Amino acid sequence: MGIVKEIVESAGMGISYAHDDLVFMEHNAFLLQFTDDNNEVRIHINAEADVSELQNDIMRMKQAASSHSMNFKDGTTYTMSQADDEKTH
Repeated sequence: MGIVKEIVESAGMGISYAHDDLVFMEHNAFLLQFTDDNNEVRIHINAEADVSELQNDIMRMKQAASSHSMNFKDGTTYTMSQADDEKTH
């Protein structure tokens, strides 16, 4: 996680929080997912995000990753949904 945080920050972005194998960014445009390969991370793009606006951010992260001997690869798209906390009896 330390190297990924360093990569993200060197690309001018920040991490909101991490959960299991996912790293949520301060913005909701994309998230990162660790893979079974310790040197590979997938970049998943929010389905509601404008991909053309993200290209520079993603390119900067991929370049920063390669300078740390890591590989940030394109993943899939995802959607965020609100969890229903109500319990039925």
